[in-house]
Amino acid sequence: MKILAAILGALLILIQYPLWAGKGGWLRAWDVDRQLEAQRAKNGQLEARNATLAAEVRDLKQGTEAIEERARQELGMVRNDEIFFQYVDQNRGQSPIPQSATSGSKKSH
Repeated sequence: MKILAAILGALLILIQYPLWAGKGGWLRAWDVDRQLEAQRAKNGQLEARNATLAAEVRDLKQGTEAIEERARQELGMVRNDEIFFQYVDQNRGQSPIPQSATSGSKKSH
């Protein structure tokens, strides 16, 4: 009777193995489900980025305000009827001179 129970137990384990660890088993299904959720999250981020880019393209195609704003910020452009004034803060406008440049001594390497 013990031999029969051992054989049935071994057969039960052999039948369960493909269910849990086989190619289409539960472990593989859980892993695929986890990968699917990660891909959905990544797709959501990419869709939001694409929507932002599409809105920017739409603005650039339809209106001149977006083009003008980019030209001002990125290229420093001004209109023909504008005067550009640049104020420099005296405290921030001067770059500090390093000590080695003012000491007059040269170090040899």
